[in-house]
Amino acid sequence: MSSIEPSDVRHRNKRLAVWCAAGFFTMITAAYASVPLYRAFCELTGFDGTPRRAEQSSAVTLERTIVVRFDANVRELPWSFRPQQTAQTLKIGQTGLAYFTVTNNSDKPVTGHAVYNVTPQIAGGYFQKLECFCFSNQTIPAGKTIEFPVVYFVDPKFAEDFDTRGKSEVTLSYTFFPAQEAETKSAEAPSALGGTLKAGL
Repeated sequence: MSSIEPSDVRHRNKRLAVWCAAGFFTMITAAYASVPLYRAFCELTGFDGTPRRAEQSSAVTLERTIVVRFDANVRELPWSFRPQQTAQTLKIGQTGLAYFTVTNNSDKPVTGHAVYNVTPQIAGGYFQKLECFCFSNQTIPAGKTIEFPVVYFVDPKFAEDFDTRGKSEVTLSYTFFPAQEAETKSAEAPSALGGTLKAGL
């Protein structure tokens, strides 16, 4: 009957520990990589209520109109954030321009990043943004107020899709978080309107 030497057991345990550590770090790396990949997928497809980023305006404008409502929120920042308009009515395919105002109420510069979504979620694939403050971090100087534009349109295919053609309004919601927390929040935080928040690219 053979016996196992203590050195063999130590060697086996050490090898097992190395494999466990390698597996752990692989999972952590994959988890971090999945956030930007998921966000890019949502931007491309409009999945999960994510407005798509457009390169140019729509070539087609329909006579049918749609109401776009705006919502603004702040989390963990000394800021006041509000839309300058509660809603806009425009033709489907028409380019809209909306403004949001942010005030830094603190005595030092603060950097935030806006995460966003559209409700109903099915409309996310047709709500396209040409310009948005959510595309990058925003630093507001101490005590300053800054006005941010959002340029957008609703894709005319919205009126053809069986799931959206009966909808008469959509809501674009933004929430500003501290910049270093925005990616984590975008993956975890439920929107006040029921969707999943997304960080802008």
